Amino acid sequence: MRREVLQLVVAVVVVDALFAGGYYVFRLERAGHAAKLGYTAAWTIVMLLVVLRALTRMRALRGRGRR
Repeated sequence: MRREVLQLVVAVVVVDALFAGGYYVFRLERAGHAAKLGYTAAWTIVMLLVVLRALTRMRALRGRGRR
């Protein structure tokens, strides 16, 4: 279970780093409101998918009794 938690933390940090870097690479600080909103929505959806996938794996492992 510790391995899965570590993988979740690493995945969250990587996604955040990529999207935070992309914010400046794509110069979104100068973009309009709609572009910023769309980027934030994409960031949120990707993060949600990453976290749900990891938590689903952890729950399945927990159900099998692995710790």
